[in-house]
Amino acid sequence: MGEMSMNKAIHAAVRRDLDRFLDALGRFPDGDRTRAAQLAAAWQNFDSQLTRHHEGEHEIAWPALEKLGVSRELLTQLDAEHDTMAAALAASRTAMGTLRRTASADDAAAARAAIQELQRVTVEHLEHEEAEIEPVYLANEGSPEMKAMGREFAKVGPAQGGTFFAWALDGATPAESAAITGTIPKPVLTVIAGVFGRSYRKSVAPTWRS
Repeated sequence: MGEMSMNKAIHAAVRRDLDRFLDALGRFPDGDRTRAAQLAAAWQNFDSQLTRHHEGEHEIAWPALEKLGVSRELLTQLDAEHDTMAAALAASRTAMGTLRRTASADDAAAARAAIQELQRVTVEHLEHEEAEIEPVYLANEGSPEMKAMGREFAKVGPAQGGTFFAWALDGATPAESAAITGTIPKPVLTVIAGVFGRSYRKSVAPTWRS
């Protein structure tokens, strides 16, 4: 049994980016349009990754988990939390779009406040989900249901997959990296994350090094 599921490792990437945005927005230089554009590129990736993750859980993970005995009542609760998170994500999306246009310190502060709320509801949801679902993932690792779920999640194009792996591994701990890459042959991962993760490394990763 692994130390953690891939799902929990993805959650760690979500948490890292939320912390990164709050730090960057707290230090935003008024009028810095280059920095605003940089943060907008990072936001676009984060928004896409989080949206795909929670929508994929509803469409792919929940049916597999229900087959493994997770109650419909719990899954309905988690979906309601997804809805709350999606609303906070939409508010943050609007605030980050405004910052992209104005590059003002006031709008950076407004975006930071929106992302603080997004962080609050997201972390609350992730903690609930991990407490209830992580033991199920670990106990059923390698089961037909988990393998089928993994195949469904893997049905993405190489560019999307490469960006995902580059993002999920950016700042990951050894345990998180192992959870993300453990089932993927190294040569395949090298090609996908290396070649197709290039856009992430060029447009997003430098944001967190600034």
